[in-house]
Amino acid sequence: MFDWIIQNKEILKLIYGALVTLICFIIVLKSDRLFRISLHQGIRYFRNAFFFYGLAFAVRYLAFALTTFDVINLNELILKFFFEFFLIMGGFFLLYSLIWRKIESRKSYFSSLFHPSVIVFYLMAIILSFADILWKKFYFLFVSQLILFLAMSVISGINYTKKQGGFLKFYFIAMVFGLIAWALNGSVSWMNWSPLALTIIYALNIIIFLLFLLGMFYALRMR
Repeated sequence: MFDWIIQNKEILKLIYGALVTLICFIIVLKSDRLFRISLHQGIRYFRNAFFFYGLAFAVRYLAFALTTFDVINLNELILKFFFEFFLIMGGFFLLYSLIWRKIESRKSYFSSLFHPSVIVFYLMAIILSFADILWKKFYFLFVSQLILFLAMSVISGINYTKKQGGFLKFYFIAMVFGLIAWALNGSVSWMNWSPLALTIIYALNIIIFLLFLLGMFYALRMR
């Protein structure tokens, strides 16, 4: 089984990247629809999170495909910067979707992508991405995401215990899986990237995104 995975790992990476990108943009469309129905501000930031996640995977795996098939040679550092920047921004917006009530006033901003409360996220994402380019590793990415997903697991767990809704359940389970996936990702990157570990991480990531997608379908059906 794993010999087959090793022999076809390039194709499997492309399928994985395309699948995650597709799921992300379906979530964006569904969450946008849910926001227009409910006008819940947290859904706006949830939508933004998957917009950035979709961009991250689209950039990484489109570039990977172009390089693999010798279509064009792209600058690896630039690609690494944008992949990490989009990924970190996705995590920040996912966190913000949980805590926006504690930061914003009752009046919502015209744009959920650019306003004073989220500018600090852009600055932090730029700094962390540049730092990893200088270190030529993903250390700051892994540490930041572990902290984010630990915080989001706690917050979403508290939210679920207070109000046991279906969407909150999907959210909490996805956060816990996300924390496990980033912990595995970080530990494996500091050791050896084995086919088994990569397969587990990819499978976990797909499960996480599917959980959010199912949560969106559930929330829309309840409307």
